Amino acid sequence: MQQRNEPHDSLDDFPTPPWAARALCEALVARGELLAEQHAWEPACNRMHLAGVLGEYFQHVLATDIHDYGDARQDAVCDFLINSAQDAPDVDWVITNPPFRLGADFIRQGLAMARRGVAVFVRSAFVEGVDRWNTIFRDTPPALVMPFVERVVLWRGVLLNPDLRVCRDGSGRAEKPTTATAYCWLVWQKEHHGPAEHSWIPPCRRELTRPGDYPAIPDHLRPPTGSLI
Repeated sequence: MQQRNEPHDSLDDFPTPPWAARALCEALVARGELLAEQHAWEPACNRMHLAGVLGEYFQHVLATDIHDYGDARQDAVCDFLINSAQDAPDVDWVITNPPFRLGADFIRQGLAMARRGVAVFVRSAFVEGVDRWNTIFRDTPPALVMPFVERVVLWRGVLLNPDLRVCRDGSGRAEKPTTATAYCWLVWQKEHHGPAEHSWIPPCRRELTRPGDYPAIPDHLRPPTGSLI
């Protein structure tokens, strides 16, 4: 049930809910990170939902993506995985929701570029697998593994408010967005040495949701009038 199969060339377009991004930033601040004095790079910025939240905490945020999603706040269209050598921006953190199949590549590239650390929002199943063990976790374990206690609802191509009902299968039946997929934040800190710390993210969606976080429900998902709650 937790599989999310995407074509090999997919953009893996699953926007990050803002509250899940704030959960990471709040955890970093609680651990003494002076984010207000630091610069972050979001290299898979999608529709700016994650990058926008980072802008609430960091002094500066660079937002790029391999695809132009049409948001004027996106700074550039570029391939993060191409070594930009001396042209690479000077950043403290690389923080992103990477395409699942390229997650390991994003982590390695981020660690080569960021001064302080890397944080990736991934399916919890990302920590499994012999290949990722051999290429990342065995020799470069994260400082923090932060699973969400409550489910983070992601849908392909759209950010949906989990408190509102939508019609997704053409039947006209309205239901709240749900998911069987578990997510977590993995955080690498350059000064960390030793095994990863497992730190749960407690229920915080309602506390960390802000007015204006969610766009209007697209017409093709909108239920009949009167069925939204």
